Amino acid sequence: MNMQRNILIAALLVITYLMVLQWNNDYGQGAPLPASETEMNAASGDLPSLPASDGGDDDVPQAVEPGTNDIPTTPVQTPAASSGLIRVETDTLHLLINPLGGDIVSLSLPEYPMRKDRPDLPFQLLEQSNNRTYVAQSGLAGRNGPDARANGRPLYSTEQTSYRLDEGSEQLTVDLHFSENNVNYIKRFTFTRGDYLIDVDYLIDNQSDAAWNGSLFGQIKRDRSGDPSSSSATGMATFLGAAYWSADGSYTKLKTKDMDKANLRESVDGGWAAWLQHYFVSAWIPNAEQQHVYQTRKDSQGNYIVGFVSPAVNLSAGEQATISADFYAGPKLQDRLKAISPGLELTVDYGFLWWIAQPLFWVLSLIHSVVGNWGWSIILLTILIKLVFFPLSATSYRSMANMRRVAPKLQALREQYGDDRQKMSQGMMELYKKEKINPLGGCLPILVQMPVFIALYWTLMESVEMRQAPWLGWITDLSLKDPYFILPILMGASMFIQQQLNPTPPDPMQAKVMKMLPIIFTFFFLWFPAGLVLYWVVNNILSIAQQWYITRQIEGAAAKD
Repeated sequence: MNMQRNILIAALLVITYLMVLQWNNDYGQGAPLPASETEMNAASGDLPSLPASDGGDDDVPQAVEPGTNDIPTTPVQTPAASSGLIRVETDTLHLLINPLGGDIVSLSLPEYPMRKDRPDLPFQLLEQSNNRTYVAQSGLAGRNGPDARANGRPLYSTEQTSYRLDEGSEQLTVDLHFSENNVNYIKRFTFTRGDYLIDVDYLIDNQSDAAWNGSLFGQIKRDRSGDPSSSSATGMATFLGAAYWSADGSYTKLKTKDMDKANLRESVDGGWAAWLQHYFVSAWIPNAEQQHVYQTRKDSQGNYIVGFVSPAVNLSAGEQATISADFYAGPKLQDRLKAISPGLELTVDYGFLWWIAQPLFWVLSLIHSVVGNWGWSIILLTILIKLVFFPLSATSYRSMANMRRVAPKLQALREQYGDDRQKMSQGMMELYKKEKINPLGGCLPILVQMPVFIALYWTLMESVEMRQAPWLGWITDLSLKDPYFILPILMGASMFIQQQLNPTPPDPMQAKVMKMLPIIFTFFFLWFPAGLVLYWVVNNILSIAQQWYITRQIEGAAAKD
């Protein structure tokens, strides 16, 4: 009978596994996401006009009045560009610039494909289409700023409609020209090879007879659409929203619901304003030596706007000036972000345990610089962490082994006292005292280690380096689920084996629940990123080895006595 039951159980498990695989093939992967409308048109050589505004575009802020943080907005009508978009291509960025206002309305990352099986389709970070609004805007507001005109934003002209960074060149400069009332403007974009930072300069030449006054602004506008680079399959979605470097020198996140409730207006020396999503970030970084007003608001179409307004610039007749800011759009590379501006590296959002996650990532990167594979780096880091906590783990496992050793005596006490809970508790305390066992000894060391393991979880979840990184064999992307669910099954099996080494819970109902946990966690981990499951599998295997060795030692010593 036992043999027949085991065969039936094995057959049921195999059928279940095959059904999950087939379901994953039919529904789990999904077709490759199409490129945005602007990106597809750009790739085909047709540079389209953008959808016309409904006239309710209130993007442009006014200059900040001295001594106040109030930033009123000037409603302006922004019709679609009539001369098409300006295409720019470098080794790291493909983008489209709208000549009307000079906004970046499409930006994709050729070194980060949408999916690993589609290297020809770069990940689309910024876009303005029927699918999503996510654009980077900048301009000159204020008394004489061309972006605050009553008849709309300036329509720039360029010498050509397509620019490409040539082989052997380190920089590419794209100049947009506009003139009005004898004031000449050049909006200059400077791109650097191998970098995601764009220098944005306004060259102002006041050839009029009157003084000129205006303020530089930079902002990011995004709608309510979800994060195309993140998956909620794990049940732990990463942060999607705005962030800025506040006046007290701290990193501050702003959820969309926060921006629904109130507008931010805060003066900050230097600083930056950003929009975060999983793996990628866009950020405006103005002049670090000036005080800027950072603000959030919503336009009439419900889009969220986060950005800055710089101090007003005054030019006498015949005077010239250059006003600058930087714009970053790309992956969350911590070293590069840290070099750009203080605190910008914190947009790699490790949560409240960032102070543990940061050094963990540093060690992980150091290991990767030697072994060259992120999968093996995860394994080696997990081993290092287990070695660091070896004494604590040993204390915990000794306590569990002793609890397991006295389990027959506890069972005898239950049979002796029956339902008399008071006498049962007294008997248990006397037994623990006699055997020199601390019933909490197995829990406290584990609780001490939990913050480190949670921080490592978020390190692996948030680091863009894991995206599309292979390990070996069938694991070609550590940021996606195991396509054959082998790692989750190994994780469940290791959890089951580890349970056999633990003492049996005294409560029968609790014992039944504990037996179900490996099955529950296996299904829970099926859609976890493979890198995270790999970490749990290695951690469980190391724990089993250590716990088995300690348990055998204690039970062997007890047998001799």
